Amino acid sequence: MTDRSGYAARIAEVLAGEHGAKVPYPIGLQEVEVIRTVPVGAGLLRITFGGPDIATFHSYVPDEHVRLVFPCEDGVLRLPERDGQSLEWGNPRPVSREYTVRRHSIADNELDIDFAIHPGGLASEWAIAATPGTRIHIAGPPGGVVVPETYDKFLFVGDITALPAIARWLERLTRTARGWAFIEVTGPEEEIEIDAPEGIEVRWLHRGDLEPGTGDALEKAVRGVEVPAGQRVYAWVAGEAGCLRGIRKVVRGELGIGPKDSLIAGYWKRGVADFDREE
Repeated sequence: MTDRSGYAARIAEVLAGEHGAKVPYPIGLQEVEVIRTVPVGAGLLRITFGGPDIATFHSYVPDEHVRLVFPCEDGVLRLPERDGQSLEWGNPRPVSREYTVRRHSIADNELDIDFAIHPGGLASEWAIAATPGTRIHIAGPPGGVVVPETYDKFLFVGDITALPAIARWLERLTRTARGWAFIEVTGPEEEIEIDAPEGIEVRWLHRGDLEPGTGDALEKAVRGVEVPAGQRVYAWVAGEAGCLRGIRKVVRGELGIGPKDSLIAGYWKRGVADFDREE
């Protein structure tokens, strides 16, 4: 069984501080198998993974990501190699896609990942075709951003690709937390139940017929946020990289939330495969 006690002290230290910080974990490589699949709203497909390797998986905070490793175009499965506490990806680099850890249960020996379903996506098409017993390798997570709960308010902004992470955040916050969560989806059919604190305003923004990553509904919602003088706000923002430019300006400029008190991540970019940028 993996010793997890060594990370508790560092996580507790960050939680007691003023700003968030990334806490690294040993980067694992686990071979897992699909236990079950279930739709989550009309836009997400939840896959629950199991297997003995789940016992070596590290998961402590909402902001964690893993990479699913797929065969290359020539059909060969190339895996990263273990290198101490990290992984060496080599050249040619194995084909992989990054996803949020939605749930990890040591007691059940299970790992949940929610896939945003869209045509043409490598991981999306794999998820649709996956059945119980399908096997795959998962690398990571390399760590997670630990955020103190001492902020006066929290601001969460994202499209459906960020919904699994936002949902995990809202479920993990103290029940007295306050703030806003703005989530862009196609329509009400993609809304899901979220166990959010009563003090968090969860607002669903419907994109309708607009192509994903082309609207400004999230930016408009963020422009409507008013932060009382003297209050500290933590902002977590993720989605299509182009849409984040305007939101970033509002968060940094109008709201005055700096890099130490925020994470802004481009989860994807229109026309670009396996895009991921964060600051």
